[in-house]
Amino acid sequence: MKSNIILIGMPGVGKSTAGVILAKILGYRFIDTDLLIQESENRLLHEIISAEGVDGFIKIENRVNCRINARRAVIATGGSIVYSHEAMKHLSDIGTVVYLKLDYQKLKYRLRNIKNRGVVIRKGQRMLELYKERTPLYERYADIIIDENGCGIEKTVSLIIESLNSVL
Repeated sequence: MKSNIILIGMPGVGKSTAGVILAKILGYRFIDTDLLIQESENRLLHEIISAEGVDGFIKIENRVNCRINARRAVIATGGSIVYSHEAMKHLSDIGTVVYLKLDYQKLKYRLRNIKNRGVVIRKGQRMLELYKERTPLYERYADIIIDENGCGIEKTVSLIIESLNSVL
């Protein structure tokens, strides 16, 4: 049985926030892969992206995520993890993948300063283009899709738990 819960989705959907609460409720460990990447590289995400470029960052993200060896953990991934097939295969093997989905307009409202957040976005690419590019990837890898529209964080966590109970 898969003992972990893997949260995927666009930056700003609340993967880390929901993940911490979910982990507390379930008595699981919480792992934020962005923090693992920062620890492994000893740099902030935006510094890594600036120095290594988008493709270099994705290679690092893939390497770090492929090394995750956890049991009974809620794992919040970076939004760009879906570009790394190898990492997504590993995460799918060790956990149930939950896609936190939010409409673009609500997401745009939440994401005001993407530069300091370390969002993986190619030069000249607009946020809407990034959203349209990633959405089918999130859907492809997801075991469960949680529609967060109209939900606060408590409702989102509740929907995740309900969905997990129905598939496990």
